[in-house]
Amino acid sequence: MKSTNLRMRYWRIVLFFARVVMGIVFWDILLRRIGLGFLAKNTRPQRLRNIAVRFRALAIRMGGVMIKVGQFLSARLDVLPPEITDELAGLQDEVPPVDFESIRLQTELELGSSLSDIFLTFEESPLAAASLGQVHRAELNAQEAEMLGYKNVVVKALRPHIEQIVAVDMSAIRVVGGWLKRYRPVSDRANVPAIVEEFSSTLREEMDYLSEGKNAEVFAASFKDDGSVYVPRVVWNHTSRRVLTLEDVSAIKITDYEAITAAGINRADVAQVLFKVYLKQIFEDGFFHADPHPGNIFVSPLPEKKKDGSTAWRLTFVDFGMVGRMPERLMEGLREAVISVGLQDSQRLVKAYQTLGVLLPNTNLKLLEEAGAQLFDRFWGMNMSELRSIEHSEMMKFGLQFRELMLNMPFQLPENLLLLGRTIGILSGMCTGLHAEFNLWEGLAPYAKKLAEGDGGSQWDVFFDEAGSLFKTLLAIPGRTERVLGRIERGELNVQMPMMNIQISYLERSMNRLTGGIIFLALLVSGAVLYDAHPAIGQALLGGSGLALFYILFLARGHRPWR
Repeated sequence: MKSTNLRMRYWRIVLFFARVVMGIVFWDILLRRIGLGFLAKNTRPQRLRNIAVRFRALAIRMGGVMIKVGQFLSARLDVLPPEITDELAGLQDEVPPVDFESIRLQTELELGSSLSDIFLTFEESPLAAASLGQVHRAELNAQEAEMLGYKNVVVKALRPHIEQIVAVDMSAIRVVGGWLKRYRPVSDRANVPAIVEEFSSTLREEMDYLSEGKNAEVFAASFKDDGSVYVPRVVWNHTSRRVLTLEDVSAIKITDYEAITAAGINRADVAQVLFKVYLKQIFEDGFFHADPHPGNIFVSPLPEKKKDGSTAWRLTFVDFGMVGRMPERLMEGLREAVISVGLQDSQRLVKAYQTLGVLLPNTNLKLLEEAGAQLFDRFWGMNMSELRSIEHSEMMKFGLQFRELMLNMPFQLPENLLLLGRTIGILSGMCTGLHAEFNLWEGLAPYAKKLAEGDGGSQWDVFFDEAGSLFKTLLAIPGRTERVLGRIERGELNVQMPMMNIQISYLERSMNRLTGGIIFLALLVSGAVLYDAHPAIGQALLGGSGLALFYILFLARGHRPWR
């Protein structure tokens, strides 16, 4: 490819993003500062639509990495406004194909023989034209088809000069990343150069079809006992680094909602199964399909019927060039996050944030924990439609309550979460598109409980872990109470409530009884559990529970304050 064309490509990308950045600075920063924010608000829908139209035209004309960016944006139905997602929705279907002669020459060079010698038939018109490669249908010869058990295949070939094109695109994106690096609100929360390099590394792996074939087999092995998932088989005899031959598994695209419904398949069921399949990939296998855009997942109707008479079906995954692998620490942090959300435990959620490394230094952990608890109380259990329809006043009320967090935004994005964040974002949009009432919590809660039970090996292990944390808290209560009372006695607290001494006396007595009650219950349950296996220990614990009960009934009652 001519160097002149590559330089022009580079400057087109850089200038496009420069224009977008300047528009945002003018409309959303400068106008707001001079009191004309209403103009920015009134014109925002049309401006966003214009940006999406220009980006779509640029991506279609240039292909390469720009298509990848557009596919990601088009799937973010849960976050981005419809002005953008609607405009980019069909982008993956609009990539212009490469002329067949170029594909034929490259494929024959890679496989070392003419297409007519390898395949019985080979369609010149592409089945799909993707950002990095192009797919053609073909048929294996009779002997090979009989040996493998199928004859229909698809042949995926890299676009000519794609390595050079991706290198130029990434150079332009590095320039844009350099701009973002100088913007403190972004640079404080993300290592932009590291994220760009992570994305570049992923693209290089995606252009290696030998690696993609191996990824497909690893994924298939993970779901070999799950009838709801299917992966096409690789024809290794006709596969190289730049050419991949797979079993043809074409079916209903997961975003073809009318076709799914017409086939007698419940779209809500599809959304739930898709969500559960990804939970397994991320939290159990530590290996996930990281490019779940609509062209890579199909809903395949099956000949048999379900018990309720509806059409049986399965999810079919293709294109394993982009996969994510989960380091153990990352998996541990994500498991904790899922468990804490499923159990509505904001304290545990903050600990998960720390394990994941997504919090900035000096974050106010107590305030973050309180905000998490409020979020659970107000919004837990809502589906996507309900979340999107929350009144502005409700969000403003929450924002004012936790304005310190809203202003400082204590989160950062580690580069090892890039692929996972992209995948979850696309997945969320796809599930919402399949079923507008898709409820994240319904699928997450049972999975979180399952993880919670499995983490400690048994329910009793989880119980004793939590009991240990509880006892630490209880042991700290008397000291804290004494310090507070000491400050009151020394006049260090300015108390302006009448009858405060009486209230403190009641509070102290109630706290003593509550503490005794919890200790009594813990000793009683522990003694009952251990009695059969360790009678001596069990008897000692049961005896301790009796002493605790005596304390509650007599010693913790205290005296009634003088009136």
